[in-house]
Amino acid sequence: MLALLHTSPVHVPVFDALRDDAHPGLELRHHVDAGLLDRARREGPEAVAGAVMAVLRQAVAEGARAVLCTCSTLGGVAEAAAAGAGVPVLRVDRPMAAGAVAAGPRVLVLAALESTLAPTAALIEEEASRVGRPVEVRTRLVAGAWRRFEAGDTEGYVRAVAEAADAVTGADVIVLAQASMAPARESTTARVPVLASPAPGLAAGAAAARLGHLGPGVHADE
Repeated sequence: MLALLHTSPVHVPVFDALRDDAHPGLELRHHVDAGLLDRARREGPEAVAGAVMAVLRQAVAEGARAVLCTCSTLGGVAEAAAAGAGVPVLRVDRPMAAGAVAAGPRVLVLAALESTLAPTAALIEEEASRVGRPVEVRTRLVAGAWRRFEAGDTEGYVRAVAEAADAVTGADVIVLAQASMAPARESTTARVPVLASPAPGLAAGAAAARLGHLGPGVHADE
């Protein structure tokens, strides 16, 4: 069983659909806590480390063989807690970051939430260092997008993200920093690859749940 830590309930049907399409038979257990993100935005991600660990321990107690954190703001905190959890703990955006590094040295990160920019950029730089490739990471906040997301205007949110991707120049690849931004891939006209985290992240989580022994930051295909 793979447990997923979400900070919004909108992710539950997205990952269920991905499971049904690509990983039939994989049992998912969803843990949703929007308050974790709210507190992390106010006080910094480290402020919720204890609460994240509590979720991880609950997931393990319920039978999880691995945990996938779908919140990019909290991904680093979740990975850091893996040693105390006793099972692999993965961040959903790590496989996407590896894909971005492979696509080219000029990476543009789009985010709807400012607290996601720095962790995502740091993750891409970490992946570049891991494979010994040069990388230049730029970040851009999609103005007003998060307000639309919070208001339930999913269509407007996705449209704003797609328009921001369309306007990108001077990049080899565009990274959509948050899992909720993934649908914008379907409508963007960007001329470079646009990467989203849910599908590759779930694939890594599924592999970790099967193997049950991968550590933090370790790739499921290694």
